[in-house]
Amino acid sequence: MGKLIKYFLNGLLLVAPIVLTVYILVALFFWVDGLMNIDSEKYPGLGLLTMFVLVTVVGFVARSLAVRPLLVLAERILHRTPLVSIIYSSLKDLFDAFVGDNQKFNRPVLVCVNQETKAYRLGFATCDDIAGLHRPELMAVYYPHSYNFSGELQLVPKESVTYLELPSSEVMKFIVSGGVSKL
Repeated sequence: MGKLIKYFLNGLLLVAPIVLTVYILVALFFWVDGLMNIDSEKYPGLGLLTMFVLVTVVGFVARSLAVRPLLVLAERILHRTPLVSIIYSSLKDLFDAFVGDNQKFNRPVLVCVNQETKAYRLGFATCDDIAGLHRPELMAVYYPHSYNFSGELQLVPKESVTYLELPSSEVMKFIVSGGVSKL
């Protein structure tokens, strides 16, 4: 009976991630198709393809000089509108941090958090100068949480930080997986 349970758990470890990934992708297809009123039975995934093309076209048009003033005006209005400005600026900062021209999570660091026990944390340096807080000896380090879409920001002494020569994506995957994935 013990071997049977062990085989079941091994099979579950192999099958569950694949099935869940496929399920999430199919659910995404149907969700986007539903947003665009596309018949998912006849044309599965057409909504996702259409959205990809539309977003790409918007990105292309946004790069043109003629549209730039309109985007600046729209952004100014969004930043000045109460409540909307909080939501918009937070989302814009989040997207810029991951995929914008000013990516913030591209400098992985190892931080010594306890000299006695030699305990370390992996994170990402997001700001090297905290002069605005009148603490030039500190820097901002963001620590993503494992298996979660959150994290915490900590201001740490610069001498406690060691920059890592590793790809940011690999360090993020290692942190988010709780140290299970390989570095």
